[in-house]
Amino acid sequence: MHQLILSNFAMHIALSADEEKRVLALFEQKNLARRTLLLQPGETDRHLYFVKSGCLRMFYTDKEGQEHNIGFYPENWWACDIVSFFKQKPTVNAIQALEDSEVYYISLSRLEELFAEIPKFERFFRTLIQNGFDLYQKRITSNLSKTAEQRYLEFRKRYPGLESRIAQKQIAAYLGITPAFLSMMRKEKQL
Repeated sequence: MHQLILSNFAMHIALSADEEKRVLALFEQKNLARRTLLLQPGETDRHLYFVKSGCLRMFYTDKEGQEHNIGFYPENWWACDIVSFFKQKPTVNAIQALEDSEVYYISLSRLEELFAEIPKFERFFRTLIQNGFDLYQKRITSNLSKTAEQRYLEFRKRYPGLESRIAQKQIAAYLGITPAFLSMMRKEKQL
């Protein structure tokens, strides 16, 4: 039942049976209907989420009302507005379920409790944050220096199989192009 999240922890730290039991006691689970907003602009992100099934997205809405997808979080990915969560300040972003989803989640106070009780979790989450920052920097550099086609190919590599699950307009909002241009590019290049 909890194998996916335990396998995720095992990618960076080894846990005893008692430690597994304790960490699972600190996390809660929630089922989300498609389009459920977990975080809205102006709110403070109160939870760190692990996606057991489904897919979440983080996005920013500009002054013209256009949405820009910052990232997707399918199964076995972690999601939160990291600055809002750790600094406990309002966000400009939103987090939404793109599909019916099931998530584990933990509050900052419970996460701090976990760090105190099982210190190796500080290493796990430090590694997670470092990997996330690396991904974020690569995404910024890609947006500044690569063509739409190159960004699309990177999207497919980063999120294998996701394009068959989510709407084309979501992919276009991630790539910074229109859905019509994405469709034309895919037809032209047979991508």
